[in-house]
Amino acid sequence: MSTVRKRPYWLWDYDLTEKDVRRILAGKNETEKIWLMSRILEAAKYEDVWKYLSYRQVREWFTRLKLKEPIRKAWQLALNTWEQV
Repeated sequence: MSTVRKRPYWLWDYDLTEKDVRRILAGKNETEKIWLMSRILEAAKYEDVWKYLSYRQVREWFTRLKLKEPIRKAWQLALNTWEQV
């Protein structure tokens, strides 16, 4: 299978595989992790977000993520709602 086919659909413009994604998310490089978590929240389908991230991770890193304003507001609303449940 080619690298392109192993690439998550939401990373159409980067040559990163599923394995690369998991390595970055588990790694210590905060800059890479912030970029990748932001990308997941902005570009992945909702149900696919949870294949890579946990609620706890999203909550912990949320203030540092680089999100477009409408997406930030939507995720902030979701996080606030879930906290009240």
